[in-house]
Amino acid sequence: MSTGTRHTLSAFDDDMDQIRGLISEMGARAEAAVTNAMQALLHHDLDLATQTRADDKIIDRLEEDVEKQVVQTIALRAPMADDLRELIAALKIAAVIERIADYAKNISKRVHQVDHSKFLSKNKEVVRMGEIAVEMIRMVMDAYAKRDIEMAQAACARDDDIDQIHRDLFVDYVAYVAKHPAQAEEIAHLLFISKNLERVGDHATTCAQMIYFTETGENMPDA
Repeated sequence: MSTGTRHTLSAFDDDMDQIRGLISEMGARAEAAVTNAMQALLHHDLDLATQTRADDKIIDRLEEDVEKQVVQTIALRAPMADDLRELIAALKIAAVIERIADYAKNISKRVHQVDHSKFLSKNKEVVRMGEIAVEMIRMVMDAYAKRDIEMAQAACARDDDIDQIHRDLFVDYVAYVAKHPAQAEEIAHLLFISKNLERVGDHATTCAQMIYFTETGENMPDA
């Protein structure tokens, strides 16, 4: 910390280690949630979809634990400057990761409404979106653990790929429905899933930007 006795410094470090551990667990579970949601979609695995929704409650509880630990650390340690910035960033990152898990839960809710044997089996770009989203989450959490601002920036760059696929899919899906109106409902669900994956990318980018700010005290420059 910026001020305080050796005992207080050690106690703050212990608190931060616990908070970082909770956030790392949240990130790993959020990554698994997106992976499982997409696997459930691709293979029409209703059991995996159900489990993904149930597991979201664990991430919710972890976010609550982070919030309690951050508030307690601020109250007991009176952190200043860089230490306070890291605590506030941890609180925000935990909230964003929780939202990423919510998007995975949303995707899993649509699994039973999408017949993978029809459109999805021949149009895998939405699956590619999921792969990039998972890659971004993994990169962001590695950047958080290693305090690596270059990796955080690299994760942000991947968001452009997700955005482009989402735009392309929207055009493709609309054109497909025009020729196959009977499948309009299924395509609407896939568009919803595509939008959720696009939001996962946005939230992973937000985490990366917070990591950059925590380590540098500056906003991440535009690519």
